[in-house]
Amino acid sequence: MTTLGITGGIGSGKSTVAALLGEKLRVRIVSADDEARRLMVEDEELRTALIERFGADTFLEDGSLNRAELATRVFGDPEEVEALNAIVHPAVREELGKSIRQAEKDGIDLFAYEAALIYEIGANDLVDAVLLVDAPLELRINRVMQRDGSTRSEVVARMSNQISSDVLRARADFVIDNDGDLAALQDSVDSLYRSILDK
Repeated sequence: MTTLGITGGIGSGKSTVAALLGEKLRVRIVSADDEARRLMVEDEELRTALIERFGADTFLEDGSLNRAELATRVFGDPEEVEALNAIVHPAVREELGKSIRQAEKDGIDLFAYEAALIYEIGANDLVDAVLLVDAPLELRINRVMQRDGSTRSEVVARMSNQISSDVLRARADFVIDNDGDLAALQDSVDSLYRSILDK
């Protein structure tokens, strides 16, 4: 089995690439965001740590994560973001290891882990290679503004918390430039899939 990390800055299209790759046979995609959200609700130790650090309002009465409240608490505050990451990232990284072992048992050919933060949590040490999905800065900003209804300054502020594309390009094993249409992106994903599994 080959393991691949899929990363890229906000608005790069990494989720779209992951979805296209996930349509292939014997491929399993795991999303770091989905795993983090699930663990924050299901992992008692993690829940306790979040409540101790950010308060009881971190969770709603039904036990689900109060994402709006948590986002308000940490957005734009590097110290709060760091505190949140210090609590959540170790649990997500541990879960990634379990997911990889399970995929191997299940006979998966390609296990791909989609995450904005691959290098920041050391997930690159757990995968065979890292794919960077990238696009020109202005295109990424416009995509996020249209998708989320965010202002330009809000998008730029979120980007400032991420590793720059230049640094990611230097570190990644594969790069897909997502600056065309969906058909071009599909071709790039097909080519990547063949190159990884034909080795």
